[in-house]
Amino acid sequence: MNKQTVRDVNLKDKKVIVRVDFNVPLDGATITDDIRIRSAVPTIKYIIDAGASKIILMSHLGRPKGVGFEKEFSLAPAAKRLAELLGQPVKLMADCVGPEVKTGIASSTEKVILLENLRFHKEEEKNDLSFAKDLASLADIYVNDAFGTAHRAHASTAGIAAYLPAVSGFLIEKELKYLGAAINNPERPFVVILGGAKVSDKILLIESLLKKANTIIIGGGMAYTFLKAQGISIGNSKLEKDKIDLAKGLLEKAKAVGVRIELTEDFVIVPSFDSNDGKIVDVIPDGFESLDIGPKTRAKFKKVLETARTVVWNGPLGVFERDAFANGTKEIAQYLAALTDQGVKTIIGGGDSAAAVAKFGLEDKMTHISTGGGASLEYLEGKELPGITALNDKKAASGCGCSCSCK
Repeated sequence: MNKQTVRDVNLKDKKVIVRVDFNVPLDGATITDDIRIRSAVPTIKYIIDAGASKIILMSHLGRPKGVGFEKEFSLAPAAKRLAELLGQPVKLMADCVGPEVKTGIASSTEKVILLENLRFHKEEEKNDLSFAKDLASLADIYVNDAFGTAHRAHASTAGIAAYLPAVSGFLIEKELKYLGAAINNPERPFVVILGGAKVSDKILLIESLLKKANTIIIGGGMAYTFLKAQGISIGNSKLEKDKIDLAKGLLEKAKAVGVRIELTEDFVIVPSFDSNDGKIVDVIPDGFESLDIGPKTRAKFKKVLETARTVVWNGPLGVFERDAFANGTKEIAQYLAALTDQGVKTIIGGGDSAAAVAKFGLEDKMTHISTGGGASLEYLEGKELPGITALNDKKAASGCGCSCSCK
């Protein structure tokens, strides 16, 4: 990564504002998955240990209307959980900008301060420069450690960088290290597992990966469009009719460049989506739909994966949220965990894939789990992420005379 990190700036006695991603799932006021908060702790602790005078954290949560405070979207639960993780108090401000916020930060006895939800102001998502400037006025240095929002050009991810020295935290550094290496210089064989509901969500990713991967495994809802493109019966399974020709074209491109595409061979089918009475078949009959991959397919996918040295997984292979149709996704996740123990790099591309790994208790068994669903997808597609682009580049080492990241 050629962007400066918190290691590259002097933080002592500085007020540091950090964009974190505390957009966590809630059941009322209870956080049901705190991985995003836990992922921010190393950067926060580093800034504390480096002697910053104040650490001002900012995040969004959910999709409020952008017209002021809404209790159900308050960051109060995140402040409470962060305090527990840090072992010290965290002050939650009533807002994120304005004179009262400035006064509250100045008078606070707590070193760690969390601003209230950025999206209570519509200016955040509009990347309003006046709003960005107000956020910047709270601190001396800006740190972005919210990879999950790095693909959005918002005031707190892009606009603010115009007004302060802007560097990354350790989470973004880690994300770019693993995702970047997987895409740009993977240890081979390089296998990609793609799932999820729609081909249309993964078109650019597949086209990009055809230049890089050795094998692409396709499962989940998107697989049925590819199967249909091959003339295989899919019953009432998920289908994007307008993408059949596209799927056929991608299969032809893959063949032309020597990339193997592996598809589902057997299926767990039901008479209707609401049914949990699944049965395993090799051919989907009319009137039935498939909600998971069958045992033959699981064995085939494992056979492909057993020789891999790098695996990137984006998208579940079935309706894993329902236990009756979670077996395919679970078995492949468990197999990846075993491969990780053997030194294979296993990278989970955030979103539903990360949720599935968490459901099966395998979070600590993968090389890296991305905290950004949309951001990781766009990065893997080769797109520029505004929240990364806005950060300061590393300076060349003394005497180097080049523009590389050789510091």
